[in-house]
Amino acid sequence: MEILLILVVVLALIGAVLLRALGRSERAATGLPIDARLVYSDTGAWRRVDKALFSQRYRLTGKPDYVVADKAGAMIPIEVKPNRTDAQARDSDVMQLMAYGILVEETYGARPEYGLLKYRDQVFQIEFTEELRGEFFAILEEMRAARNAENVHRSHNDPTRCRYCGYRDECEEKLI
Repeated sequence: MEILLILVVVLALIGAVLLRALGRSERAATGLPIDARLVYSDTGAWRRVDKALFSQRYRLTGKPDYVVADKAGAMIPIEVKPNRTDAQARDSDVMQLMAYGILVEETYGARPEYGLLKYRDQVFQIEFTEELRGEFFAILEEMRAARNAENVHRSHNDPTRCRYCGYRDECEEKLI
């Protein structure tokens, strides 16, 4: 009887170790740092997010895929683009991540030093420099000015982007 009890305990411990390893492996595949604590998630994978992050100061709102706190307590926004295979991070994705950095700063009271952008096969660490912040706020101002413009010109030469644009039917500058 004692041998059976010992065997059950040993098997339970082995199972727990394997389950933890599997969980860490799955978490690493999402782009989340393994040793970080999940603070916010908009993927539905761990819990439901009730509302978007919001900055009254900048009139900005958004839902990062994840926000994690590292061992030191620093907040790190993470955006996952599972279908992207680019060798370099796209500027639009970097600006989206920068927006999430601003929202994390406003929501949690501390400016993140960087964010993570997860593409299918790699993770880019994007440093939130003053230069990047300035570029983000310049784009934000351009967007706000464009809201009042009678006509806003196309800002790209990407036929694929045009093909899937929600304004394609009304656009006089579409590429295809």
